[in-house]
Formats: sequence, C-alpha cells, structure tokens
Amino acid sequence: MLKIDMHTHIFPERLPDFAAKFGYGDFIQMVHKRPGFADMMQGEKFFREIKSNCWDPKERIEEYSKFDTQVQVVCTIPVMFSYFAKANDGLAVSQFLNDDIAETTHKYPKNYIGLGTLPMQAPDLAIKELERIKKELGFPGIQIGSNINDKNLNEEEFYPIWEACEALDMAVMIHPWNMMGFDKIKRYWLPWLVGMPAETTRAATSMIFGGIFDKFPKLRVNFSHAGGSLLTTMGRIEHGFNCRPDLVAIDNPVNPREYIGRFWVDSITHDPMLLEYILKLQGSKRVTLGSDYPFPLGDLEIGAYIQKMGLSDEVVEDIYCNSTLEWLNLDKNLYL
Repeated sequence: MLKIDMHTHIFPERLPDFAAKFGYGDFIQMVHKRPGFADMMQGEKFFREIKSNCWDPKERIEEYSKFDTQVQVVCTIPVMFSYFAKANDGLAVSQFLNDDIAETTHKYPKNYIGLGTLPMQAPDLAIKELERIKKELGFPGIQIGSNINDKNLNEEEFYPIWEACEALDMAVMIHPWNMMGFDKIKRYWLPWLVGMPAETTRAATSMIFGGIFDKFPKLRVNFSHAGGSLLTTMGRIEHGFNCRPDLVAIDNPVNPREYIGRFWVDSITHDPMLLEYILKLQGSKRVTLGSDYPFPLGDLEIGAYIQKMGLSDEVVEDIYCNSTLEWLNLDKNLYL
C-alpha cells in the first residue's frame, strides 16, 4: 500500500545571514557546532537544535522507509515564514527556501513532493512567487501560517491569493505559528501543547465565518494537527453561531458544521479514539497521513498505530495516500 506522509518539514543545511544582508531583524541563522547537528538561532537567541535528518534527503529516506513510507511532502519550518520582513526581503527568503526544496524534489521525484512558502505580508509578491512555484518549480501546493502578522486569513487583502490558488490549482496547508498569548504561556511548553491547536482553530473558524470556502469554492485546504481543536469543539462553535448570530454570523449565515468535510485535516492526533471521532466527522477521504517529521512532538512512527485500529483496508488506504493525492491533485501512478 502506497504511504505518503504529507506533513513533514525540511530545512537548508546552510542559510545566508539574512539579518546582515537586509540590515535588520531576528532572521534564523544556522550554527554548525558538531557533525550531524546544528543550532537554529533567532537573532541572538537559541531557538532549536536540529539534526541532519532535517536537511539530508538520503538520511530521511532511510529513516522513513523503516515505517513503510515511500513519499514525504516537504515544507519549511514555520519560523522561516518571515512575515515580519519587508516585502522584497520576505520574497527573497521565500525564494531561497523554495529553491532549496526544489533541489530535493527534482533530485528525488518519487520520494519527495514540495510545498512552497510565500511572502504573505505582500500579496502581490506572494502571487508572483505562487506562479513561479507552480510553473517553474512544479510544486502542487503551498504551506502558510495560521495568521499573517496577527491578521486572520479571512481578511480581504488575502482574497487575491486565494483566487490565484484556485486558478493555479494549488493546494494549501495551514500550519499554526505565532501562537496567541505566546509570551504569557511559555512555561510547560504550552505554546506548542495548547497554543498550536488553538491557532489552527483560529485559522479555520475565521475562514469559515468569513465565508472563504464559499467565495473560493475550489480552494483545497488542509488544516494541520488534525484541525487543532476545531472538530472537538464544533459543538460549542455551532452553539455560539446559533445562540448569538449577532456576534458570530455577521459575515456568513451558514452553520459552521456544514463545512465539515469541505477541507482536509491530517492524522496527527496521538490518540486512536480521537482519530476515530475525526474519521466519523470528516470521512476517510478528508483525513491525510501526517507525522510532523522530524520533530519529537510529531508521530515519528508515521501512522503505525492506524493499522492497529481495526479500520478497513479502504479507509487505511484513503488515509495513507488517496486523500493526500486528491488534496494535491496528483496521480498515484507517479509514485508507484
């Protein structure tokens, strides 16, 4: 059975010193102190240590093949979105990252599928890069953040980007980042444990209540980490819509529950019972296999528990490959 991991992150082994190049900003830098490891520095602050499996495509293939996985969809680490940057500088960062991913996907076309990144803070430049990603680099989609400098994704300034995604047949993966209240919840790793699910829900509900899926009906969106807390709190969200339409239904009169199944979510639940619930709501054709590889908070056995859940072969195959292929609009024969 073909197995495609559609939520993984990859990173260049070396980065330009963007802060020196642009003359400002806490852009990520790489510091190599010992073989096989590197420190990601955000300005003068330590951000994260990463291993060579974050940038070495051969090492990654060896690792993920141990879990019967043939293909990874790769995208940058969200901290690299650089939405704070000036427009042209943000474009330069995006182009560098996209070119690096393209080098991997072109060298290993059966093993890797690329998702690009955009300077979302400058929609006109974002559309130009979206066109390059599609026509020159050959990626089937993009990854964007759950908010753009604290602006929700239903803002009108982003409409041209959604329209371009429809026109170019580009899928969209939405990943949480810049978590709400980050500075107040740093202890206990709460931004990653609690903030990320809330951020994904923020993105999804803003798009639903803002009518994005009706204004752009061909838009194919996948919400990371099983949609965050969206599906598990849909009862509350729907009840709020019904009891206070004067506050909630001001831009869209459609019940939010009606949108379940009109987008995709990945399978990163860490909980078989929760995945069963999400499958009941979404259906197997709207749940894609994701791992968040190579980071420890991800599902580093790449969906191994799914085979132990007693699901039918048809449902497992949907999760493992069919749903991702439909989301990205790709032919399965390219990877067999």
